[in-house]
Amino acid sequence: MSKSIPYRPKITEKIIGGSLTLIALFFNLYPEGLDYIGVPKEQNFIWSIIFRVIFIIGFLRVVLPVLLRLLGLHRHYSIKKFEFKGEKKALIITSSAKEHVGTTKKTGVWTSELTSPYFAFLDSGIKVDIASIKGGEIPLEPVSTWWLFRSTEDERFLNDKKLQQKIKTSLKIDDLDFTDYDLLFLSGGWGAAYDLGFSDILGEKISKAYQNDKIIGAVCHGPLGFLKAKKGDGSPLLENLKVTGVTDKQLKELGIDMFPLTGINVIKKTPHHPERELKKAGALFESKKGLRDYLATHVVRDKNIVTGQNQNSGNETAEQMMSILKEKGF
Repeated sequence: MSKSIPYRPKITEKIIGGSLTLIALFFNLYPEGLDYIGVPKEQNFIWSIIFRVIFIIGFLRVVLPVLLRLLGLHRHYSIKKFEFKGEKKALIITSSAKEHVGTTKKTGVWTSELTSPYFAFLDSGIKVDIASIKGGEIPLEPVSTWWLFRSTEDERFLNDKKLQQKIKTSLKIDDLDFTDYDLLFLSGGWGAAYDLGFSDILGEKISKAYQNDKIIGAVCHGPLGFLKAKKGDGSPLLENLKVTGVTDKQLKELGIDMFPLTGINVIKKTPHHPERELKKAGALFESKKGLRDYLATHVVRDKNIVTGQNQNSGNETAEQMMSILKEKGF
């Protein structure tokens, strides 16, 4: 049985940062308060500038991430832990695309779409391997590791040398037998739009896994990995399958909202858009709307296939996959 590494979020620094931000806000709103704490009047201007800087830094580093969580980005999800009979194995499969085609702009896997299932499986005693289309180092979407967008699992990853090493030395899907695993999870991110749905090898291996009653999950762009998969009768795996994935609306919103950070309009560059491609393949596509779709989440289960709408859906998708495994008597 695999053992997870105990993790404790850095609560102390968040409390200190939040407290300093509130103090700075107070003195920005009530500058006369400086007189009450004994600041000489000739120094009031300097101290008011200092408190403004502290407030801006504190708002960006502490307050804004909390607001995004409350709005729905990586909202806390209490994932259930399972106990299974004997050793169980999971394989997380990712993109190998590291740049947006025709540009030098970096892309890759959205980090939480790898870290969420990894730690969910690991914490239930499941052995987890990580593979990618080409093998070797997995590119991570640079923006996804910024403090503003990190999930709890991402913070854990940044302190986990074992996972960091697995990401640097991922297995190549060509060399693996997917039927050796109980659970298969396809991570998304913009990089997946360039290779998951175009890989014949991935399609063949997903087909074999599905036909051998394996449990398969995917989030965000991950379901693009089903495009070339077939059922036992040769019909498309996606035909009449209930699924979800990143919506066209979310891609359009990200193209606008993320442009100042990425310098690229992703919906104009990426060749595969999950909602469009999944519907075209005959899937019964579902999703939930939000103030912004990247603040929403939705998970769909259809037999042995579990799909999550976006980066917020990783934990619940992994949990439902393990629930199916438990229902099968494992």
